[in-house]
Amino acid sequence: MTTDRDERSVRIAKMQKLRENGINPYPEKFDKTHTLAECPGLPEGTPVKIAGRIVLSRDMGKIIFAHLLDETGKLQIALSIDHSGQEQLDFFLTYFDLGDFIGVEGERFTTKKGEASILVKKVTFLGKALRPLPEKFHGLQDKETKYRQRYLDLITDDETRRRFQFRGRFIKALRDFYEQEGFVEVETSILCNSPSGALAKPFSTHHNSLDLDVFLRIALEIPLKELVIGGYEKVFEIGKCFRNEGMDPSHLQEFTMLEHYAAYWNYEDNMRFTEKMFAYLLEKVTGSLKVMIPDHDGNLKEVDFTPPWPIVTMRDLIKTDSGIDINEIENVEALRRVIREKGIDVEEMGNLEYGNLVDSLYKKVSRPKLVGPMFMIGHPIELSPLARKNDDNPRIVDRFQLVVNGWEIVNAYSELVDPIDQEERFDQQSKAREGGDAEAHVKDSDYVKAMEYGMPPISGWGMGIDRIVALLTQQGNLRDVVLFPLLRPLQEEEEG
Repeated sequence: MTTDRDERSVRIAKMQKLRENGINPYPEKFDKTHTLAECPGLPEGTPVKIAGRIVLSRDMGKIIFAHLLDETGKLQIALSIDHSGQEQLDFFLTYFDLGDFIGVEGERFTTKKGEASILVKKVTFLGKALRPLPEKFHGLQDKETKYRQRYLDLITDDETRRRFQFRGRFIKALRDFYEQEGFVEVETSILCNSPSGALAKPFSTHHNSLDLDVFLRIALEIPLKELVIGGYEKVFEIGKCFRNEGMDPSHLQEFTMLEHYAAYWNYEDNMRFTEKMFAYLLEKVTGSLKVMIPDHDGNLKEVDFTPPWPIVTMRDLIKTDSGIDINEIENVEALRRVIREKGIDVEEMGNLEYGNLVDSLYKKVSRPKLVGPMFMIGHPIELSPLARKNDDNPRIVDRFQLVVNGWEIVNAYSELVDPIDQEERFDQQSKAREGGDAEAHVKDSDYVKAMEYGMPPISGWGMGIDRIVALLTQQGNLRDVVLFPLLRPLQEEEEG
């Protein structure tokens, strides 16, 4: 049985033979006239220069059929004795393998079976592949190999290519929408002195030049709100964030976040903006407000994003699904006792303070049942140290989450702009952190200082790009919409 190592040796020998014959297997460039996707629409006989990777080849004796792949798709080419010449056929059969990149000069024609193709006059080596493509060309079957060698997944699976092309179109449509709504895009730093903006465990590293321990940001929030202090009124950023927490199909430690902040808005303005945004995006990238999304069992169900969406309180959800009324429970000890009495298993309950315990209870009893889209409101103030208190009920904040199929897609609120209130909440979070709540918010004194220079009313909004793309492309795991998710490295002997 021929192994990949044997195949590699054969291909290296071919490459060396090419060099001996004065042919560079890795030339500098090739001037294309068309993409592969453009060729079928050309008139018969149109001369073309195309390029791509060989992904299929069939020797029929006096004619060779091959399929090329480029960024736009696949196309058949044909080399025949009559049009290409025996020399070209021999050259192709002797030196070319699946996976090689070639340039083709020829003309557009249609085969007897009606397939749009290119009749080849000349082929040019553009890149010798030293390793063979996976045998099963219908796509890699092992998930880890798909993640670890995404380039092979892209070569062998049309659906994978379409999925990542969709992601690119989705992000472009987002930027177009923000531009038409008067927002300005900015970039802020990934390294920070204080990991603020969310309840999450940060990654830490060391800055050698400053001899300083720093963190990778867990959110985009703080610098964007400081920009509003500085005079920006509508600002957004798309960027990487990092949270050193558990990994599951709907969470990754490294993820792409979108956040925006609008001066003079409240959270209800952002609800209407969210409905408008999704109506725009879905029409633009899918052509419909009704999309098929996999449920928790992997079965596809239709979800209608047509506004308006229902609004439900966190209290009502938890009460319906567990019988616990959080409005009647004053402190964390009482809440722990009631949860135990109900026989509900909440992980690390003894280390969580009131706000995070309510959130964990909701995630345990309610979130898995939600289909949506729906807005969830009424979050406890302890869970939202950067959000504005509700004027009618100071125990909750003016905040909403957009929930679709049990995934929290958007988190938004009316921002806290009172620096005295903010500092008091940071102090409360610091006490919770000292008590063992590792996800409690870290105090950010520099941000409090910035707030003291004055802030207008603000509503902020955040959405995980990976999560919404996964839903819209019917993927149950965020790794399937991230090009190169982090994995443990293989040992050298395993790599082959």
